[in-house]
Amino acid sequence: MTLKARIASDIRQALKAGDRTKVSVLRMVSARILEKEVELRSSKGRDYSLNDEETTGVIVAYAKQRKQSIESYRQAEREDLATQEEKELEILQEYLPKQLSESEIEALVEEAIQETGASSPGDMGNVMRALMPRLKGAADGKVVNSIVRQKLSGS
Repeated sequence: MTLKARIASDIRQALKAGDRTKVSVLRMVSARILEKEVELRSSKGRDYSLNDEETTGVIVAYAKQRKQSIESYRQAEREDLATQEEKELEILQEYLPKQLSESEIEALVEEAIQETGASSPGDMGNVMRALMPRLKGAADGKVVNSIVRQKLSGS
């Protein structure tokens, strides 16, 4: 079952169960997926449909927005809204790849540094280019960036 089909199926189940939050989040994700498909149809053909990797990318972007909203609400001391966003983020995480631990990310960073022959902070772009396709959706870019910076600066 594709990720899009799983989301559609889960929307139907959530509707039957009366889970308004899940229905709302999944409908929004479904709409974002459709927007992306429509955007790509001009270059890839009229019947183009996102594959699972592209669908995951849409969900990752939406989850990132939820994380930013949580931070903003907490800064504004709106705990009620932050809690709601956290519930939505939990639902989204069911559709994302398992998040890697910091030690797993460090191991992949070491591997990418070896592959690219990077030795200084100036080589950070090369390491990130080699690393990010492997980590798509499985790690926060900010965390990866700080680990790469730390490893390349020698600290």
